[in-house]
Amino acid sequence: TLKINIYINTLIIYLINKYYYYIINYNIQDNIFIKFITNLGFKNSINITNEHIIKFWVGLIDGDGSIQVNHWRKLNLQYRLIIKLKNTKSNYNMLKLFIPLIGGNVKLVSNNNFVIWVVNNKEDIIKIIKIFDKYPLLTSNKRAQLLFMKKNLLKQDINWYLNNRNNKYNNNIIIQKEILNDLTNINNNYFNSWLSGFIEAEGCFSIRNNYNIKSFSIGQNNDLYLIEYIKNKFNADNKIQLKKNNFYLIEIYKLENLLLIINHCNNYPLLGEKLISFLKFNKYVSCSHTTIK
Repeated sequence: TLKINIYINTLIIYLINKYYYYIINYNIQDNIFIKFITNLGFKNSINITNEHIIKFWVGLIDGDGSIQVNHWRKLNLQYRLIIKLKNTKSNYNMLKLFIPLIGGNVKLVSNNNFVIWVVNNKEDIIKIIKIFDKYPLLTSNKRAQLLFMKKNLLKQDINWYLNNRNNKYNNNIIIQKEILNDLTNINNNYFNSWLSGFIEAEGCFSIRNNYNIKSFSIGQNNDLYLIEYIKNKFNADNKIQLKKNNFYLIEIYKLENLLLIINHCNNYPLLGEKLISFLKFNKYVSCSHTTIK
């Protein structure tokens, strides 16, 4: 009976995640389905709220975004926020979710090989920056980019920009210490949605060796503190690897840790192409769990 109950629970969660896929790819709105699942006690599993999307967006910016200050012929400053992803239907529709809540536009570039979410208007960018004040960036490079943008918006001085544009990352060690301090007091609900956006950008769900080896990995340049925080969140005991160019990577294989990651992604949904690999991963890891039970 226990095995049957676990299997049914796993099947329902799998079907809910499949439903996420159809929401994102076909913009389905099925309030009857949502009400039915909520009554079954799976309300958290359809937690695609506006707040989740905004916090998720910050995590995606941290992973795959860019906060840019450029110039036009050394005469005028230009400001830009951009997220660039592989062009898939899921990624395209995920980026479209940000427009009514945050702003910007979505378009295809590089012979339609990539899709970008982009904001070029200075007034719009000033409004969007307030989101980062409420929900802070957690990677040192993106926070340094944001700080450089804020200084340029304040100074509006092309000469200052030209003299300092190559120095924006000079204080990254100080910024890392600030972020580490922020993490000790961070709102857990914010971090969870942020983390799903960061997983969308930097996470990898892997199934290898004829489905016998399943793992989750995530990494980041320079910011060891962030990978350590993620490692501790999922109670992992794996060693963090140091790769080339100060890239820190953790790979997690233990079933009990993978189940924690799956539970996280069920409660704080992925929204783009990474959701598809997660669905497959969830299916096979959860089946392993029922077999063990």
